[in-house]
Amino acid sequence: MVREDLEARGIRDRRVLEAMRATPRHLFVPVLVSPGAYDDRPWPIGHGATISQPYVVALMTELLRPEPKQRVLEIGTGSGYQAAILSQLAAHVYTIELEPELARSAAERLMRLGYNNVEVRQGDGYKGWPEAAPFDGIMITAAPPEVPQTLLDQLAKGGRLVAPVGVGLDQELVLVEKSLQGKITRAGKGPVLFVPLRPEKQK
Repeated sequence: MVREDLEARGIRDRRVLEAMRATPRHLFVPVLVSPGAYDDRPWPIGHGATISQPYVVALMTELLRPEPKQRVLEIGTGSGYQAAILSQLAAHVYTIELEPELARSAAERLMRLGYNNVEVRQGDGYKGWPEAAPFDGIMITAAPPEVPQTLLDQLAKGGRLVAPVGVGLDQELVLVEKSLQGKITRAGKGPVLFVPLRPEKQK
C-alpha cells in the first residue's frame, strides 16, 4: 500500500509514510471488508460514515504537517484511523465524532491499540473543542459547505487547517494557513469527495 499507492503517487514525508506503514488499517474497518482494508479506496463503516482511502489520508496528513510537540484537532473521528495516524506524529490529538456509537467504538479501539495520546469526544464538530484551543493543526474529515469560522478561530497563529470543502460532487481539498499575525490564506489542493459534515440536531 505504502509503496504502490502513496510513494508512487507523490507522498514524500517520511514520517507520514512510516505512520501509515505502522498502523493496522484492517483493525479500523468492518470485519466483512477487512480483506480489502489496504486497497486504495474508501470503505463504509456504518452510520453514513466512511474510512477514507489511504492516499487521501496520507495527503491530508502531509498537508497538515503535524509536529511532535503540536496539538491537533480532528473533526470526524469515524473508526479512529486518521486519529491513529495523527497520534504518531503529534503530541496530542483531540477528535470529535457526531455519531455516539462511532465515538464510543473509536475510543475503545484507540485505547485498546495503545494510542494513548488521543482524546475522543462525542459532539458537534462545528463547535470545535473551545476549552482545548488553540490548536496547531485542525483536520476536517467530512465536507462542510465552507470552513466553519468557529474552527478558524480555534486555529493557532502559525497553524494549518486541512478540509474538504463544498457540497455534493463540487468539493475541493483546501489548505488554510494562519500567519503569525493572524492573517488567513487558503489554497486549493484538488477535487475530492467526502460525506457531508453534519451539525448536531437542535433539540
